[in-house]
Amino acid sequence: MDQSSILDLYKKDIGKKLVFGISILIFLILLMSFAVLVGPVNIPLPEILSVLTGQTKSGMAYHIIWSIRMPQILTAVIAGAGLAISGAVMQSVLRNPLGSPFTLGISHAAAFGAAFAIVILGTGTTHSSGDVVNINNPYITTISAFMFSMISTGVILALAKYKQASPETMILTGVAIGSVFTAGISAIQYFAEDTAIAAIIFWQFGDVGKTSWTEIGLITAVVVPLSFWFAYNSWNFNALNSGDDTAKSLGVDVDKLRIKGMVISSTVSALIVSFVGIIGFVGLVVPHIVRKLIGGNEMLLLPFSFFTGSLLLLVSDTVARNIISPEVLPVGILTSFLGAPLFIYLVIKGREYW
Repeated sequence: MDQSSILDLYKKDIGKKLVFGISILIFLILLMSFAVLVGPVNIPLPEILSVLTGQTKSGMAYHIIWSIRMPQILTAVIAGAGLAISGAVMQSVLRNPLGSPFTLGISHAAAFGAAFAIVILGTGTTHSSGDVVNINNPYITTISAFMFSMISTGVILALAKYKQASPETMILTGVAIGSVFTAGISAIQYFAEDTAIAAIIFWQFGDVGKTSWTEIGLITAVVVPLSFWFAYNSWNFNALNSGDDTAKSLGVDVDKLRIKGMVISSTVSALIVSFVGIIGFVGLVVPHIVRKLIGGNEMLLLPFSFFTGSLLLLVSDTVARNIISPEVLPVGILTSFLGAPLFIYLVIKGREYW
């Protein structure tokens, strides 16, 4: 096969992958439009258009769209993107297909931090009727969740830096850390009052409907720039996938890249989990779906994982909001049902999958 034929095949392959990426983006835009239209409360299309075009600036429809549906849609988009691209980076720097915020114990550590704030710092209450749970100081709860999730990350990074732990060891350590924090949550719940227990359970439900516009802005301000950093370093991640020795021969500072990648991806994951609760398996599932469809080239895998994560979480949230309408199912429950079978598959297949 001559050089011209090889080049044509390469261009054709890249073209197919770009079509995949553009298709994901188009589906995401269409789904965002559809998600505005559907929900437990039926709003006529003309009324929705009137609200979106600014003709209507008050009333129930205005409140539902701008205070409930739009924040929930945008949170699903940015949270799904951040979790997915973080999972892809973790799998790359750890050279392990099981790397994700969920399997590394980051989500469980955040849940423990939230439980600590609710019980010890008293941030969880119920309304006077006793049947509605409320986190009366969400910022303290969020900060506590974030701090504990970073403690989990610090332990894993310490193993990597000072004990030269293998990727497999770091994954197993993450699982152990997650188990410890889960036990800690159980201990807190054992001694807590019923009100606090209800608040802990409420927080742990992964739900993209928890955030305000301010919080969406904060998450976006962190996730988007750091995702650009991931994409900017995609060539280095490609080199790392070829093995440490190969990467070093190409001028990549392997240890520095691995530490930076873990710190930044963990920060993104911890921030998202701190605001929306535990949304399991998005960071694990999405990179594998994209890798299966377009290959392992990080220059395409990372941005495509970003948009596919948005699409997957938005699909899950839209289904969760409408599947048992008028009741709203937390999206974290649905993603766990979807992700658990793949997790079991990866455990069985092990390194054969990678």
